[in-house]
Amino acid sequence: MQAGGSRELEARNYLEKHRIMELLSYLTSALLFFRPEKPREYLITILERLRIAKITGVAFPFFMDHSNIVAMFEMMDTSSKGTISFVQYKEALKTLGLLNKDEVLIDDGHIITLDKFRAEVNKRTEEICGRTGGTDSASYQTATELLLLH
Repeated sequence: MQAGGSRELEARNYLEKHRIMELLSYLTSALLFFRPEKPREYLITILERLRIAKITGVAFPFFMDHSNIVAMFEMMDTSSKGTISFVQYKEALKTLGLLNKDEVLIDDGHIITLDKFRAEVNKRTEEICGRTGGTDSASYQTATELLLLH
């Protein structure tokens, strides 16, 4: 049984070392957000753009802006009540790469409105920008590139 556990550990270490799970999460998020007619071609295009960005040093465009945050919230708010659940909120932050894997969010029982969701996304984006030396979405893009272009 030891050999099987060792292979599993090796596989997990490999995925972590090359940040494969983060890349797959980003690709899945983009795919579900944009819902292109030809999903395989879309994914190939993103991967090609990432490869070119890595080789040339040209920035890879970040896909989330203010209108995208609203659209994402509205997609989660399927009943159009103007709120989402704490679980949806937490998963959205994770999907956007704005929740550290070790971070634990505590449900304070308050409802999550669009304003609260937008404020938290903006706050966390600004924190990332601060860590990458910038103050705007281009700095968040840089943080995203550090994650994806490893």
